[in-house]
Amino acid sequence: MNQEQLQPQNKNKISTMKNPMYEIASLLLEKFLLLANFKLLGVGSGAEEEEKKKKRCCYYDTTYFKPGDLLEVPRTLFIHFGIYLGDNRVAHLMPDILPALTNDQKQIQKVVTNKRLIFGVITKMARIRVDTVEDFAYGGSILVNHMDKLFKNNVLRDEEVVCRAEKLVGATEYSLLWNNCEHFVTFCRYGSAVSFQTEKFCETVKMIIRDQRSVLASALLGLVSILCLGLAPSTTLPTIIIPFILWMAG
Repeated sequence: MNQEQLQPQNKNKISTMKNPMYEIASLLLEKFLLLANFKLLGVGSGAEEEEKKKKRCCYYDTTYFKPGDLLEVPRTLFIHFGIYLGDNRVAHLMPDILPALTNDQKQIQKVVTNKRLIFGVITKMARIRVDTVEDFAYGGSILVNHMDKLFKNNVLRDEEVVCRAEKLVGATEYSLLWNNCEHFVTFCRYGSAVSFQTEKFCETVKMIIRDQRSVLASALLGLVSILCLGLAPSTTLPTIIIPFILWMAG
């Protein structure tokens, strides 16, 4: 049952992503809210437990999958990718700081929390890990081999896809632009590491830079920061430099 979605897609997402200004604003807002609620002392672990309980309630019929399938899980602002290895196992790349801090495999193999993920992104540390379908999808809908139509006759044999994925399991460097979960799965299944999400993000950034309204917006934000935080190098310099760079780049 390739190239089919196990659960209905959100059709409104397509129309929303067409607006680059909205897309970037939403991304920045989500990251800001995530960091605002980020607690170093582990407070709020009860909420994480509730998330885990909710995830465990989800069931996925793995008879729809075969070894070598490329699985996609659409999120709010991005898509997470993995390679199905068989026997309810999925190999996928996740930013994770914990392997650098401990050798305890039981701790490392636990579901990656937002805290581990954020620190992994910041430190550019990741791990290609093997999880169950439930842990991989985390309650989201799953698309199967949805990218095959983009690569046409470049799909590798299932055995080779699984072999490539299993060989890469372990620690790796993380880069949002050059080595993310999409790069991993496209290399395994199609033989070429590419990320359409990254390309789309870069094109969106270019569009925003070219839009001269971004210069005005950045200047206004700088003035607001000066009014709220006072006149200082940390507020004045960005207010001058950022609009200038945007103006020259545009």
